[in-house]
Amino acid sequence: MLDQIASFANSIPATMKKLLALLALAGIAQVANAAEIVGDAKAAENKIAMCIGCHAIPGYKASFPEVFQVPMIGGQSAKYIESALKAYQKGDRKNPSMRGIAGSLSDQDIADLAAYYSQQK
Repeated sequence: MLDQIASFANSIPATMKKLLALLALAGIAQVANAAEIVGDAKAAENKIAMCIGCHAIPGYKASFPEVFQVPMIGGQSAKYIESALKAYQKGDRKNPSMRGIAGSLSDQDIADLAAYYSQQK
């Protein structure tokens, strides 16, 4: 069996071997990127300053771009918070302030903030 594999490998041209090696590396990179990012609530303590100005004030109403009630996000599920922030990043949710804030966040920042706020009461 090993002889057959070695024989097959020797019959592949060098350029094809290089191409196969590149494809294998690309596949490994995809798997590494696809690994789920785990949120760290402790790390988020240094990232929440931009959130608490609005979301930590009961009954707070923002006036840009229009007057609206700012929701309390403490206690929301992590998946909901991640989904909402990613929707703001993409422009699927239409709030210019939140789009700007979400646009500045990395995937790790989003996971950390989601973990933090999901643990709040």
